[in-house]
Amino acid sequence: MAVSTRPPIAKAQEQLFAAGTSSRAKYAELVVGRPGLGALLKYELIVMFAQAFPGALGLVIRKALYPMLLGSCGRNVVFGQHVVLRHPHKIHVGSNVVIDDQCLVDAKGGSNAGIRIGDGVFVGRNTILSCKNGDIEIGDAANIGFNCEVFSASRVTIGRSVLMAAYTYVIGGDHDFSDPAKSVLEQTRTSAGVAIGDGVWIGAGAKILDGVIIGDGAVIGAGAVVRDAVPAAAIAVGMPARIVGTR
Repeated sequence: MAVSTRPPIAKAQEQLFAAGTSSRAKYAELVVGRPGLGALLKYELIVMFAQAFPGALGLVIRKALYPMLLGSCGRNVVFGQHVVLRHPHKIHVGSNVVIDDQCLVDAKGGSNAGIRIGDGVFVGRNTILSCKNGDIEIGDAANIGFNCEVFSASRVTIGRSVLMAAYTYVIGGDHDFSDPAKSVLEQTRTSAGVAIGDGVWIGAGAKILDGVIIGDGAVIGAGAVVRDAVPAAAIAVGMPARIVGTR
């Protein structure tokens, strides 16, 4: 997979503490993703009224109001309590989707398309879908477990009917560390992206590293660290992951 040439976005602290920009503009750039007082007020009013509202009434309120912030939203979408949306106009959600409590769906970026979630997807509580000027696409009927993270600085695709168990990390980005005179944090971010095929099962606590392609129907064992491509229908386990069989 080719390394992304998209321009990196500034760190959150650089955006928040940059001189010469109003606090309102900084907040809008970081969270809302659109300029103007109208977009900011719309976001703030919906979040203030709906995000933390408890119980069944809260589900009804979020179901009615959250789609007003999104780029597009299908029917019968359930948003749990304290779901956080950033740059929501670049988030597209299909029908019959569940985004459980405490999730972060962050489509942040200056030139990216954002996040697209297919029909029938379940996103477990405390899960983070995070872009740094990258894109995330989740196919129909995928199941993302609790406390997972999907990160993209270029492009991450998760196929249809993927089963991703709890505490799985999909890491579509990396850091250059070639200059020993600088900290890693000071060096260039890189990203080749990740592609996970249809029907893949990823066990609890697995880590899928940048540049990895996993073929359709593969199985990744719990706790595996996947650094290299996994063919379709292969079974890969271990740290680093190795192929031990086929389905």
